[in-house]
Amino acid sequence: MNKPHIVTGVIGSDCHAVGNKIIEAFFSEHDFEVVNLGVMVSQDEFIDAAVETGSRAILVSSLYGHGEIDCEGMRGRCLERGLDPVLLYAGGNLVVGKSDFAQTEKKFKDMGFDRVFPPDADLEQAALLLKNDLEKIKHV
Repeated sequence: MNKPHIVTGVIGSDCHAVGNKIIEAFFSEHDFEVVNLGVMVSQDEFIDAAVETGSRAILVSSLYGHGEIDCEGMRGRCLERGLDPVLLYAGGNLVVGKSDFAQTEKKFKDMGFDRVFPPDADLEQAALLLKNDLEKIKHV
């Protein structure tokens, strides 16, 4: 059975690398083919990698708090490039300052992200959700 390809990386000017490497190792060990773009990745780099590898999921990390700005318009850019369907996941410290996670989640879902995770997300749960979500769009 082919492993599903996923694209991961840290968006914008964020250079936090440790969590990114943990995500890569975790998803690799859980039967995903991970394309890790590293840190300081633009929206276009995520999208280019997804197009080139046939990935149907992009996992965006942000720890420096500017994820809201960096991720704005990403769903539209994916659609413009023919990535439909594609799953967009975002996680980490996505906004500056302390805020209610429910508000952050709503902001990102309103921007077109399918799933949004706090910095202390359970990666086992995220992997299960991703497998289920990928199965749902498999035949679209």
